[in-house]
Amino acid sequence: MGATRTLDRLAAALGMLEAAPIEFEEVSDVPTGGVLCALPALLSFGLLRHTRQNFTLPPGYYPLETIFLVLAFLALARIGSLEALRYEAPGEWGKLLGLDRIPEVKTLRSKLEILSRDKQRLGQWSSTLSQEWMAAEPQSAGVLYVDGHVRVYHGHLTQLPRRYVARERLCLRATTDYWVNAMDGQPFFVVTQPVDPGLIQVLEEKIVPRLLAEVPGQPTSEQLANDRLLHRFTIVFDREGYSPELLARLKSQRIAAITYHKFPGAEWALEEFSRCAVRLVNGEEVTLEMAERGVQLSNGLWVREVRHRDSRGHQTSMLSTDYRSALTGVAARMFARWCQENFFKYMREHYALDKLIEYGTQPLPETTRVVNPAWRELDRQVRRQQTLLTREQAHFGALNLPTETTAQTIAAHQQQKGELLQSIQQRQSDLETLKIQRKAAGKHVLLKDLPPPDHFSQLATGKKHLVDTIKLIAYRAETALVHILREKMERSEDARSLVRQVLQSAVDLHPDLSEKTLTVKVHRLSFQAHDLVLSHLLEELTATETKFPGTDLRLIFQLVGSG
Repeated sequence: MGATRTLDRLAAALGMLEAAPIEFEEVSDVPTGGVLCALPALLSFGLLRHTRQNFTLPPGYYPLETIFLVLAFLALARIGSLEALRYEAPGEWGKLLGLDRIPEVKTLRSKLEILSRDKQRLGQWSSTLSQEWMAAEPQSAGVLYVDGHVRVYHGHLTQLPRRYVARERLCLRATTDYWVNAMDGQPFFVVTQPVDPGLIQVLEEKIVPRLLAEVPGQPTSEQLANDRLLHRFTIVFDREGYSPELLARLKSQRIAAITYHKFPGAEWALEEFSRCAVRLVNGEEVTLEMAERGVQLSNGLWVREVRHRDSRGHQTSMLSTDYRSALTGVAARMFARWCQENFFKYMREHYALDKLIEYGTQPLPETTRVVNPAWRELDRQVRRQQTLLTREQAHFGALNLPTETTAQTIAAHQQQKGELLQSIQQRQSDLETLKIQRKAAGKHVLLKDLPPPDHFSQLATGKKHLVDTIKLIAYRAETALVHILREKMERSEDARSLVRQVLQSAVDLHPDLSEKTLTVKVHRLSFQAHDLVLSHLLEELTATETKFPGTDLRLIFQLVGSG
């Protein structure tokens, strides 16, 4: 089973070893060893930079850094859950870590339990990383995308509130994670809401205060006072966050916002549109039909309304409180919102974003405001009655006398129309009664006021917060490799697929203790053209002069058969 370093393990069991030393051996054909190619990027994005300051483990066989490396490598290797580790060769993975084998699932779970116990330290760690990423990309941190991702729960430990899941087109029991990303989809941080109060409230209570404290390069108070059009940064969100009051409150904090107009009204005249060159986030330049007006919202706030007219004549309306940027800049920022949607899709498919990390629940504060089940049921009845009423009214309006009329057909027609009118009047009366009952019930109640059968808990979040943060680092590391490959690829859209192939490749390991090097020889790919691109990547990785954590061995990356 790969456990060959028995003396070290015995010493660790007796409490005589702080952590096992990292020692590499000469080995060949280690499967999935290509994940080592991501190590320089993982370290540069802070995987181990602040671990010792924020996390501790009791003395044992596995070093703290090894646990973080294991989690990052598993994510890059597309191993969807900790349980799936049972079906991996432990000794082969151990060779990549400089140990005899990878931790068992129960060992890894116990380590995660210890690491995620201090929620404050865990939050401080992820916040520090987010600030460093923003500081390293100040141009990206100036425009931030906020959107919710509904994570469906199919278990039976608790009856979570139902949420509409757009990709399933169903209302399912779920929690909502609100993500903050850059224009190109690169993630900064995530806020988990076990009880979702909606994007507007999460923005104002959770996200905006954090951005005000963490976004780098914000103008000073003096600069803001001297330039009334200057803003701190820009937030982009979809129609769920549309609110004239929210836009006004953000503007008062000198935060620009861009969103879709929820009630755009009549279409604009064709003469208002002109062809404009718009540069998208990927650098592509497209020509679009654009138009702009100044619009006063219901609360008296004046905003920019920008519209795009597509080839079918459909007009997409966007609102912005960024009064300085060009018309095309506002449009490009709104269109780039799809990078965040693509990020969600990619993370679900390749990084098991929706997978449960731990099984368990945590109690919610009794003062948590939740949707009243009685209100929800009355609301369902109101919607149903409204649908039936609309259908009957349409039927009533379309009910005409037949072409050939007789006294009998006229009587039948009048009777049918009278019965339908009576049904409409009765349904209108029932609908008004239901609306009164719904208003009296109240939409929200405190959790403690719910009937016992409707009480629920939240899913345990500690381990997921830790693992999700490591997945963010892994995704950023993968993206860094993609950018390097694109420098030499004609079809840049294939770069991410090629990186996945590299990460799954086998490697040979050649440690040289006298030269203090660890040579990672990556097996060749399926095409010579890909090997040429891979050679460029390996040269760039070697130039970083990265040392494997816990050793003084400098990493050298080569193709098998070269060097």
